[in-house]
Amino acid sequence: MLTKLPQAEVETKLEHIGNGWEYCEKHNAIEKEYVRENFLDCVNFIQDIAMVAEEADHHPDLLLHDYKKLRVTLSTHDAGGITNKDFEVAQSIDKIS
Repeated sequence: MLTKLPQAEVETKLEHIGNGWEYCEKHNAIEKEYVRENFLDCVNFIQDIAMVAEEADHHPDLLLHDYKKLRVTLSTHDAGGITNKDFEVAQSIDKIS
């Protein structure tokens, strides 16, 4: 089982990962908003994220809005918060963005 990270460690990891990832207190998660070229590009990006998520067996919440914006939210529900796995998947998503 994955272990929830203490808040101080989450903040340190967010400083290290950078690239727009932020802590979302409301969802007890890390989030990032991507802006793509158009709707189809955003949908294709979602498909790419789905492949990464399946491979990692760790699935983010994805919200496509304003036709070309995608909000990615990562949290480990079983652990009740943010784990190292969330940061690993975040980095993998950034690599394909």
